[in-house]
Amino acid sequence: MNQDTTMFLIICSALVLFMTPGLAFFYGGLVRASSVVSMMMMSFGSLGLVSVLWIVYGYSIGFSTPADGGFFGIDGVFAFSIDKLFMNDALAAAKAGDGFPFAFGGFQGTFAIVTVALISGAIADRAKFGSWMVFAGLWATIVYFPVASWVFNFTLAEDGSVASGGWLVHEIGLLDFAGGTVVEVASGASALAVALVVGKRFGFTKGMHAPHNVPLVLIGVAILWFGWFGFNAGSELAADGVASLAFINTLTAPVGAMLSWSLYEKLKHKKATSIGAGTGAIAGAVAITPSCAFLTPMMALVLGLIVGVVCAIAIELKYVLGFDDSLDVVGVHLVAGLIGTLYIGLFGNNVGLFFGFGFDQLAKQAIGCAVVALFAFVASFSIAWAIERTIGFRVTSTDEIAGVDLVQHGEVGYAGTDPRWTWRG
Repeated sequence: MNQDTTMFLIICSALVLFMTPGLAFFYGGLVRASSVVSMMMMSFGSLGLVSVLWIVYGYSIGFSTPADGGFFGIDGVFAFSIDKLFMNDALAAAKAGDGFPFAFGGFQGTFAIVTVALISGAIADRAKFGSWMVFAGLWATIVYFPVASWVFNFTLAEDGSVASGGWLVHEIGLLDFAGGTVVEVASGASALAVALVVGKRFGFTKGMHAPHNVPLVLIGVAILWFGWFGFNAGSELAADGVASLAFINTLTAPVGAMLSWSLYEKLKHKKATSIGAGTGAIAGAVAITPSCAFLTPMMALVLGLIVGVVCAIAIELKYVLGFDDSLDVVGVHLVAGLIGTLYIGLFGNNVGLFFGFGFDQLAKQAIGCAVVALFAFVASFSIAWAIERTIGFRVTSTDEIAGVDLVQHGEVGYAGTDPRWTWRG
C-alpha cells in the first residue's frame, strides 16, 4: 500500500466517524423536546464505549485468523491473536513506512461505532442511559465483532476471488460490499428484538409525537449522507474505479428513494413532508450499502425508487403489527438492508438473475441475510431480556411522561423547557 491509499482511508474514516454525531442530530430531532439529550447521548455514549472496546479487543476478534501468530479461540467467533490484540502487526507496518494497517483498523472501528448507535432509535423516549451502555457493550462484543469477522475478514487471491476467511463470504458466497448485513440487517433485527423486550411507549398510537425539531433532523440527514460517501467508497480500501462507482451509486440510490418516498406521501397523505424526504434518502443509502460496487448507476436508481416506497409502507406496518420501534430502525435499516442485499442476486453485474445468471447468487444473498438476522435477533433479545430482568432497561412511566432528560442526565436540550428555568430580567 502507498501513502496515497493510506490517506484516502484516513479521510474516509473521518467521514464515517462524523456519521455518529450526524445520527445523534437525526434521532435527536425526531424525538420529543424532553428526550433530545437522552437520545443524542446514546449516540455519543456508543462512540466513546465502542471505540474503547474496539481498541482493547474488538479489532482482534473481528480480524484475527489462525494464520496470525499467537492465535487462539474459534475463527470468526471469539478469535484473538497477540499481534492484533496489541496491534503489533500494524505498529510493525507503520515503522516500516506503511500506516495502512492502522488506517484500516480505525476505518473498521468507525463502522462498529455507528452500527451500535443505530439500534438506539428503537427505544427512544423510554430507556435508561446506563442500561443502554451495558447493552451497547455486550452487543458490540457478542454480535457486531463476530459478524464483522464473518463478512469483512477475508483475503483475496491474485485473480480477485476470495481466498480465505470471512465464512459468509468465503464459504457461503455472500456479496456485501460495505455492510448491508453486518451493519444494516444486524442493527435492524436487533432493534426489533430490543423494542419487543423494552415494550411500547406510554400511550403508543400512530402520530403520538411529532418530531420536535425538523431542521435538526435534516441537518442529521445531511451529515449522514455526507459520511456515507466515505462509508461506501472507502470500503474499496483504495481510490480506484470501484470506489468511484460506489461513490456515484451512493448519490443515485438515495435521491431515487427520496423522490419516491415523497411521491408516495403526496399520493397517499396529500402532502410530501421534509421528514419523509430525509428518511427516504437514508433508506436509499442503506439499500445501496451492500450493492454499491455491484450495480450500474441506472440499477442503483431503480433500487432507490423501489426502497423509498417499500420502506414508507414498512414503517406504517408497526402500528398494524403492534411493536413500538420509535424511530423506525426496523422499517428503514432492516427492510432496506434486506432489499439492497437481495437486489444483488437480481440485478448485480455478472451475477444477477435478470441478467441470465440464475438463482445461485440470490440464494447465497438470502442465506447470508437469514443467518445474520437470526443471530442478531436472538442474541439481542437475550441481552436485552437479561438487562430488563436485572437492572431494568426502561424508565418508570412517570419519568417517561415527564421526559427522560432531567431524570437521566440532569439537563435539558432547551432552557425554556427546564422547570428550574426562570426569567431573569
